[in-house]
Amino acid sequence: MKTKAQKNNITEGVIWKQLLFFFFPLLFGTFFQQLYNTVDAVVVGQFVGKEALAEVGGASAMVINIFVGFFVGVSTGATVTISQFFGGGRMREVRDAVHTAMALSITAGIAIMIIGLIGAPAVLSTMNTPAETMEGSVLYLRIYFCGMVANLIYNVGAGILRAIGDSRKPLYFLIASCLVNVALDLLLVVAADMGVAGVALATILSQLFSAVLVLAALMKFPEEYCLNVREIRFHGWVFRRIVAIGIPAGFQSLMYSLSNALIQTNVNSFGTSTVAAWTAYSKIDALFWMMVSSFGIAITTFVGQNYGAGLYMRVRKGVRQCLLLTAAFTLFINLIIIPFGEILFRLFTRDGEVVSIGIMMMRFLVPTFMTYICIEIFSGALRGMGDTLVPTLITGGGICGLRVLWLLVAVPRWNHMKTVMLSYPITWVITSVLFVVYYSWYMKRHKIG
Repeated sequence: MKTKAQKNNITEGVIWKQLLFFFFPLLFGTFFQQLYNTVDAVVVGQFVGKEALAEVGGASAMVINIFVGFFVGVSTGATVTISQFFGGGRMREVRDAVHTAMALSITAGIAIMIIGLIGAPAVLSTMNTPAETMEGSVLYLRIYFCGMVANLIYNVGAGILRAIGDSRKPLYFLIASCLVNVALDLLLVVAADMGVAGVALATILSQLFSAVLVLAALMKFPEEYCLNVREIRFHGWVFRRIVAIGIPAGFQSLMYSLSNALIQTNVNSFGTSTVAAWTAYSKIDALFWMMVSSFGIAITTFVGQNYGAGLYMRVRKGVRQCLLLTAAFTLFINLIIIPFGEILFRLFTRDGEVVSIGIMMMRFLVPTFMTYICIEIFSGALRGMGDTLVPTLITGGGICGLRVLWLLVAVPRWNHMKTVMLSYPITWVITSVLFVVYYSWYMKRHKIG
């Protein structure tokens, strides 16, 4: 008898419908994931002040993205491996991969927690964090990193669920934990007046809640591949496969984060108001990023299962349709964000200077989103087929390398926030062209579709 997860139609149904069926739970899940940070930003921006807004965003957010982003990238190896095994009906291998992925999340969580607790002040100082926000930023990071094991357990567990075609449970868990986070933010920040410490504590407690929920779901898997706490360990051959696929993806995420950290360092040089505006803008443009990343995850899982099942023509059609869907959603987001810029920024702050700078950022960058979508979809598709090395090299050179070069050469000469922001569309266009060329060559070389 087939389980509910096995009855998914990723390898059988109408392609665009299956992509959307998988995409929407991912989108709403990503929305609630983002809501963690957005609620934090809104609460501290409205009830504490712009300095606190800069403390929980700005450099602190970049540091978190560097560490968490790298591991989540590595965990992509587990998602791809499990989706390919599941698509091919190899349930024993699925079981080994599930337990190996959990062992990896626990080990990495402990390591990142220790590194974060010790290294937070030095990293923030290197990023030119304004003196008036340094103490609060260090406090926020140290509390946040104490919850890193729970954070990674949830992210890996959610990836496992999605790999077998279940994108709904991660959504339900995030909704529940997000509600917990909102309640705790109001209790600890507004009622108890704990400031950024209260925000950080609320976040890690709600993440612990989501980790417990995802572990319970994995333990209820069918017996042939369910999670057994006593069996959590590294299976050497599976671990090597996960790492072989995941490490390049992890470095890709790391390079994104490091280049963004360099951007944040440049932003910090323009003062607290610009940092606060950039923090608020990053919460607003998250509408695009959570949409495009959801399509990226959807196409990775879709390609992984269909590639594992040998359905190569379906792989090619899926990628093409996913590109069209992503472009349509990107246009829709542009039409939402741009007309309501001031209203959106005033959700985060009442400071007129911050709002004015933020609107400038929005009008400059939002219209360029369309130039990015090829990067996300083609790299996601290539990951689903097990190719992560070349996409990492393309991303590293096209986005990260060129972005760093631009920031080092152009910004000192034309020292303006618009010069910093211009690094995004320039690198997106160049990298998109590289991905189109490589993807076309890869599909022909391997005779896929």
